[in-house]
Amino acid sequence: MADAKKPNALQQPLTPSAELAAVVGSAKLARGEVVSKMWEYIKKNNLQNPANKREILADAKLKPIFHGKDAVSMFEMNKHLAQHLK
Repeated sequence: MADAKKPNALQQPLTPSAELAAVVGSAKLARGEVVSKMWEYIKKNNLQNPANKREILADAKLKPIFHGKDAVSMFEMNKHLAQHLK
């Protein structure tokens, strides 16, 4: 398992912005882990639109991540997340 392969973009540990850290924590996380934690949060807080499961409804913690939008598609969410990871 100790091969010297460089981690791919999804495995690269990234630092979440303050807004994103409010949801996923402030530790460095790989992009895939961030998405998993986001989904945990979304499901726990019942933030999927019941009429359209692909739509995420923003609560007070998600709104700053989604640039003030009330709802985003799951595809849009990934674009917003990318802007909150360095």
